[in-house]
Amino acid sequence: MKFFNFIINTNIYISLAAVLLTLGTQVQLGMKPELHPYLFIIFFATIFEYNLHRLITIITNPGSLNDEKHSWVKDNKIAFYVLVSTSILGFIIAAALAKKIVLITLFPLGAITLFYSLPVFKTKKIIFRLREIPCLKIFLISIVWAATTILLPIIESGETFGKWHVVTMLIERFIFVFAITIPFDIRDMKSDENAGLQTIPLIIGEKRSLQLANIYMILFLILCCFHYYNTALAFILPAFVISGLTTLLFLNNNYLKKVTHYHYFILDGTMMLQGALICLCYYLLI
Repeated sequence: MKFFNFIINTNIYISLAAVLLTLGTQVQLGMKPELHPYLFIIFFATIFEYNLHRLITIITNPGSLNDEKHSWVKDNKIAFYVLVSTSILGFIIAAALAKKIVLITLFPLGAITLFYSLPVFKTKKIIFRLREIPCLKIFLISIVWAATTILLPIIESGETFGKWHVVTMLIERFIFVFAITIPFDIRDMKSDENAGLQTIPLIIGEKRSLQLANIYMILFLILCCFHYYNTALAFILPAFVISGLTTLLFLNNNYLKKVTHYHYFILDGTMMLQGALICLCYYLLI
């Protein structure tokens, strides 16, 4: 149980989900799932980015460590600093081994995620962050996840892929991440309102936001069926069907919503599940 809580609280879990999802992308592109330096870049960059907000909070507002959501950091400060330092070191080593074109592609995506947490500009009276733009958070998250987990394997391979195949993959990934991110905004409605942030649930309400998540997930399933049916990649269609249907269950099951790590284990785990299922289809059905 301690190990489980550790990988969740350190964001190692969601970083592994990013890696598995990218391995799934390799299969979607007609390649064998293999380890490459860019996978380690994704892993360490995800750990750093998801802990960056915590780090900024510790530096700028130490008193917030008393909040429940920062309890792990408060009780494990040394481990937290070691984690952040290790993620930076790991990223540097992996970046040194990766192709330059991969780093060039990653740079704007990294800049977007950094500026989401850090001030874009600061004056004596105003500190402006991208996160303060209404509803931007969920779109940035979905775009960065889709672009990172799909474009990096394409750039690394150096091959040319069908334009519409790639565009459809990006749309599918964006829609999927968008759908599973809505419950996070629903959970954070009170804190976002207190912080003056405008999110989709605060604008249209909790019920309609959940309906929107369901619509997006159903759209994801429909797109995948049209995209992969009767093609050379039809063998991975079961992975998307299972992924979409189980995610719909997770979005709507009131019992699961009461689970302690519903958001950080179950919902984040849907990305890991999808990547694992795609790879499993490759080894079992090809």
